[in-house]
Amino acid sequence: MGPLVRADETALLWLNSWVGHFPWLDTIVQWVVSDYLVPVTLSLVLLGLWFHGSTPGARERNQRGVMTAVLGLAFADLAVEVLNQFMYRPRPFEALDVSLLFYKPVDSSFPANPAAVGFAVALAVWTWNRKIGVALLAIAVLFSLARVYAGVFYPLDILGGAAVGAIGSLLGSLLMRWAEPLPGMFLKLARSVYLA
Repeated sequence: MGPLVRADETALLWLNSWVGHFPWLDTIVQWVVSDYLVPVTLSLVLLGLWFHGSTPGARERNQRGVMTAVLGLAFADLAVEVLNQFMYRPRPFEALDVSLLFYKPVDSSFPANPAAVGFAVALAVWTWNRKIGVALLAIAVLFSLARVYAGVFYPLDILGGAAVGAIGSLLGSLLMRWAEPLPGMFLKLARSVYLA
């Protein structure tokens, strides 16, 4: 076992060792790591941004940003699915004695899909709206750390997922530029049926 893997396991075990010491924290973490709270929050933020803007130009900028975030999320999710076909890392609860605060997922631990999705959306939003992007980055970090605390991922899984998310966000941005004028045509069509 290499030093990086040992450090990864040590960091996980230290963070997970706090489970049970603060029941109120465990309850909060169980809410945060759920499959619903953070994904629904990210979705609602994107929905709000889609319709937000004090001028038509500001609204279109937000809508193009939301389209970039959705593309980034799709690229990140696809990348995780492809990587999982070629590499499998057992979950911490399969290899170590951890206190689990979440159900037992059956897919590969590396890269962490929740981190990939969270960081893809947050970084895409950050490129056009720094304030909301920073808030979403904080949520993605909290979501990711909570998953390590809960015994579901190793820290390196989170870093791998964050890297995949960053690349997905970049690819979404590049595709939006490359595909022009299609995004503009889509927005025009959406406006004609009052969806933008």
